[in-house]
Amino acid sequence: MAIQDKPRAIADISAGTILATVTIAVPPERVFRAITAEDQIPLWWGADNMYRTTKHTADVRPGGAWRSEGKGADGQDFHVAGEYLEVEPPHRLVMTWKAPWDGDNLTTVTYTLEAVENGTRLTLRHDGF
Repeated sequence: MAIQDKPRAIADISAGTILATVTIAVPPERVFRAITAEDQIPLWWGADNMYRTTKHTADVRPGGAWRSEGKGADGQDFHVAGEYLEVEPPHRLVMTWKAPWDGDNLTTVTYTLEAVENGTRLTLRHDGF
């Protein structure tokens, strides 16, 4: 997938929110698959100098569970997991996010996909920090 513009992200510490947008030169259906399919997530989620996702499992339906596992740049294993709250292919995906290093904090990630002339505008909103 080709990125059409430079990804933009804003962190609002006082609101506990991260907001990021990017336009990708493929249709929303393909982007939705990239953010939900077990075989696709390890292809893009992470960077070797920080962490790399090596396994992703997903029951992509409201109430279904997801889990990602990988290794940090220091070689330490990690995992994050959650539950799908809303699944509206190919336009919207909402899921909880639980990371063991973040105590009991449960956050929410919302992906919004919008068809645009040159592909898909993907907006990610991560709330609850």
